[in-house]
Parts: sequence; structure tokens; C-alpha cells
Amino acid sequence: MCLAVPMKVTKVEDEVATCEMDGVVKTASLMMLHEAEAVSEGDYVLVHAGFCIEKLDQADAEETLRLFRELAEAEATWE
Repeated sequence: MCLAVPMKVTKVEDEVATCEMDGVVKTASLMMLHEAEAVSEGDYVLVHAGFCIEKLDQADAEETLRLFRELAEAEATWE
């Protein structure tokens, strides 16, 4: 199963974004985004397999991350 994850952009250099989510830092290529989706520090992007595939609205990204965290907490109580 593949999963795309919302991440916050902390740095943009050339066609590569450095992104962070809950202390995890990854670099992701920006080459899959349209020019109209210019990405800068502080933006949220959807990262999949090393590529930023979509620029996200901040509220949507934060809600998705909240739900991910809620699921992780629920799973931890199942054991």
C-alpha cells in the first residue's frame, strides 16, 4: 500500500523541497507540480515516493495530520 503524506516545506532549493512532519525530515522533488503551484517555505505539500504531488491548503493539511495522529494513537491502544 502506498500513502501520500502532508508535509510542511522548510526549504526550497532549485527543484527540491526539504519537508518536515512530526520531526521527520525528507527531501522531495518539485518536478511533478505545475508552475502555477509555486512552493515556498511554510507551504504544505502532499509527498509521495519522493515527489511533491500537490500543494495543499494549510487548514486541509493540518486536519489530515490531526487525523493521522488520532489513528496512530488509537492503534497504540489496540495492543
